[in-house]
Amino acid sequence: MDIYYLIFVVPALLLSVWAQFKVKSTFSKYSKQTNARGITGAQAAAYLLKANNISDVKLGRVSGDLTDHYSPNEKVLRLSDSVYGQPTIAAVGVAAHETGHAIQHATNYGPLVLRSMLVPVANIGSAAGPWLAIAGIILSWGILVSIGLLLFAASVLFYIVTLPVEFNASNRAIKILAGTGTLSEEELKGVKKVLSAAALTYVASALVAMGNFIRMLLMSKNSRR
Repeated sequence: MDIYYLIFVVPALLLSVWAQFKVKSTFSKYSKQTNARGITGAQAAAYLLKANNISDVKLGRVSGDLTDHYSPNEKVLRLSDSVYGQPTIAAVGVAAHETGHAIQHATNYGPLVLRSMLVPVANIGSAAGPWLAIAGIILSWGILVSIGLLLFAASVLFYIVTLPVEFNASNRAIKILAGTGTLSEEELKGVKKVLSAAALTYVASALVAMGNFIRMLLMSKNSRR
């Protein structure tokens, strides 16, 4: 039995499952509530981009639910079917959050710049790092363990840096919506619940990554004894 997995990874995985349930149920609840002004997600995003003098970001659609994202390389803000043309509280909240990422990009927000720089090595680290570390432990080859852990650490750092990026985007979204009067005070409460639930999924992902890294680190130390 892998005691380290039970101690460091399983609790984070359980939190991740609960977070996924929470974000889906909260999004579903506020997707059924139309906002008073009848503003769709796409309209909200377009309005907020214009309000922040951002004219070089295009709006697009992407299939699925909760697949909304901003692509900094393409400068495209893609909204899902349940957000793009829907005049709900949840749709406006999610659209505003993704617009927050576009604003971060336009203002060279530090953590976003760092996260973008980490993407290539993080992709390699998450895919190859754990396997290299395990192979090194099995073969008692210290240099391979070190390389694996170093690569894995880069992917963990990516998850950690993602947290302030996502929190900041949500904070920007709420402040902009409140400042422009796009939603009422009561509607903003719904947006905060949707974005808070979404933020929990990022926290859970970071904890899973950190738990796995700690597990690998302890396993490598035990193998050297």
